[in-house]
Amino acid sequence: MAKETRLQKIAGYLVLLLVAVLLLIVLRLGVDAEENTGARRPKPIPNSTAIAFDDRQQETSQSDLSAEVPLPVINDNAIAPAPVPRTFEGKRPEHEFETYTVQRGDTPSEIAYQYGIKTETLLGGNPMLSQDSSLMQPGMDLIILPLDGVLHDVQQGDTVESISAEYGIPGEDIVAYEPNNLEFPYRLYPETQILVPGAIAEVFVWTPPSLSSVSGGASREGSGVAPAIVGTGTFVYPVSSRNFTQRFWYGHPGVDIALAVGSGVFAADTGTVTFAGWNIYGYGNLIVINHGNGYETFYGHLSVINVFPGQIVYQGNVIGAVGNTGNSSGPHVHFEIRTGGNQDDPCWYIGC
Repeated sequence: MAKETRLQKIAGYLVLLLVAVLLLIVLRLGVDAEENTGARRPKPIPNSTAIAFDDRQQETSQSDLSAEVPLPVINDNAIAPAPVPRTFEGKRPEHEFETYTVQRGDTPSEIAYQYGIKTETLLGGNPMLSQDSSLMQPGMDLIILPLDGVLHDVQQGDTVESISAEYGIPGEDIVAYEPNNLEFPYRLYPETQILVPGAIAEVFVWTPPSLSSVSGGASREGSGVAPAIVGTGTFVYPVSSRNFTQRFWYGHPGVDIALAVGSGVFAADTGTVTFAGWNIYGYGNLIVINHGNGYETFYGHLSVINVFPGQIVYQGNVIGAVGNTGNSSGPHVHFEIRTGGNQDDPCWYIGC
């Protein structure tokens, strides 16, 4: 009996040992299978590709959760550029001006009257005449403005306000003229032209040296000391011709008398020469005589000058010769009479 019990125990131990061996074999086979499976796994995706793969996994997960159509992957090239700030660009002026071709014998006042505008407006559309209307020659094309005013050449920095102040014309009038094409904020473009309605062209007026600067004394207006000589107060013709080619008007402060080059030019009255030489403002060779009584006479475009500053001359003395110098379109003398510095019509004094 005891012997059978011992045999049963031994058999039990053997069964347990067999089970243990079987378990070890099963575990070993499982490890080998796992190692073989791992050898066939793909290698890790490097760098940016792996990141993109992870991103797609996240997008897939999100799309699964939301049950919506997957969002497309955004390419950097598809991103719209930022908006670029732009400066306001207004319209440019659109003028349509009539032109007139100067004919022989034309005068500015006659042309202005023909078109129903002021003589000053003829200067306003043709700035070169403001310097010297003697520049108006046959064959020249003149701009005829549709209304009285000035055609202003826009410069860098010009504004409606600055142009308004320059001509003394309300800015509203400048803006209201439709061909100027001005829209708020009223941007102006250099090298374009703006018509300033109602403005008057400024005419350059050259001022000769004073009597005191050439005589060493003082003029009557200066300190009460009388000059060396005083004129008669009456005037004679400066040349022996009555062939007037241009009369006095706003843009031409004297008269032009045509005569052959070299013809004598006479002092219209007694006085002291204050200027005798070349004038850069269009007169060419010029003589100015101060008559000591508020009057001055001018003799321009001469070919010859026979006097010098400070010299006393008497009415009728030959002081020079007719020429065609400076801004001149033909042989003539330009003759002016000024009173207290103001330009007067010589015809009031010599008769024309």
